[in-house]
Amino acid sequence: MLHATDLLGGEAYDRDGHFVGQITELFIEPADQPNRVSRFLLGRGKFLPLLARYDTVAFIAPGVIRLNVEEKDLEHYQPNEAWLAMRKDLLDQQIIDTSGRKVVRVNDIDLAEQRINGTVELRVTQVDVGLTGAARRLLHGVASAGFVRGLTTKLPTRVIPWEFVNLIEPDPLRRVKLRITHQKLERMHPADLADIMEELSPLERQSIIASLDEETAAEALAELDKRLTTQIVEGLAPQKAADILEEMQPDQAADVIADMTPEHSREVLSEMPGEEAREVRELLKFDENSAGGMMNTDFIYVGEAATRAEVVAWIKDMDVDLERLDTVFLIDKDAKFSGAVAVGRLLFAPPEEPMETLKMEPLLSVPPDAGDKEVFELFDKYNLHSLAVVDELGRPIGAIEVDDVVSRIRSR
Repeated sequence: MLHATDLLGGEAYDRDGHFVGQITELFIEPADQPNRVSRFLLGRGKFLPLLARYDTVAFIAPGVIRLNVEEKDLEHYQPNEAWLAMRKDLLDQQIIDTSGRKVVRVNDIDLAEQRINGTVELRVTQVDVGLTGAARRLLHGVASAGFVRGLTTKLPTRVIPWEFVNLIEPDPLRRVKLRITHQKLERMHPADLADIMEELSPLERQSIIASLDEETAAEALAELDKRLTTQIVEGLAPQKAADILEEMQPDQAADVIADMTPEHSREVLSEMPGEEAREVRELLKFDENSAGGMMNTDFIYVGEAATRAEVVAWIKDMDVDLERLDTVFLIDKDAKFSGAVAVGRLLFAPPEEPMETLKMEPLLSVPPDAGDKEVFELFDKYNLHSLAVVDELGRPIGAIEVDDVVSRIRSR
């Protein structure tokens, strides 16, 4: 196995054995082959640098490459933003380890040789983020190759397979040219993705959120510190910000917008669909430390006379976030709040069982102006998962979830 540090600074010779230049960079062309070293940049002092293509390399060893062409057959170097440069873009740079779900720094790059039609191609196999890569970098050119190899065999190895590497590129145009996607990040749990983003710079966080799909971005932002969330959303184009906030729970979206500057909040709300914008504006009327400021207006309520089978069939036809559904609220014939049914009770109830007979006791609710202390005490005393918020006529207007309570307590 070779390493990037074995080659960078090495020498290149043409097919007649003439020195051509010093290897100053290795390029990958992701649009062609995502892991192949496609070109070697050869520095020549005061002369224009040359490029050796992968199919002109006949031999590779630490510190040297030999070509199968003459120097005159090599092309002059022209910068290309669609190429990934190992020294410039990878070594010493932060990357995301999507397997380990963390941000790491690249110390070296491991390369495998493949012999094809008389040439030698190099393929990136993994990146070294441990002491072995750091030692090779530190001792490169200072100690003998044998000494370095002997030392690194005694050090613990930390490597990440290339397929688990997700690059961080703030420039949106260059992301496209380098074919950088964040599909691997989109498969992560939102809490893990949020932890990763907290380790990045503001520009890097911005670039990742801007390139995620709206649903994943919304879930990750909901897990982030509120200050960071507001900072990120304010840095997005109003339409993109609105698309992401639409995927959030209304109470979460309202919390974000409440912390934005008036100018930004107006722009974002103007880009949201009418119904979503109306819900958020209604929530913004309440103090953030009140029941109204904590409640979510996206909740399930049904008539108490409905049967268990009718309710289950209705829920199946609705666009419901099943991971958050743990309580169904009931209303009487006058549309007043009359009870709450845990979803677990629905699982074992007979199909024709009226919902009214399944409701939990006691009947608990709070007005929207109730303070957060009162809400916390009710959740604690009755071990609640959800709590209804009712208006002055006793009609349910929202629900407070236990995760909202936990988030508020943690933020204090």
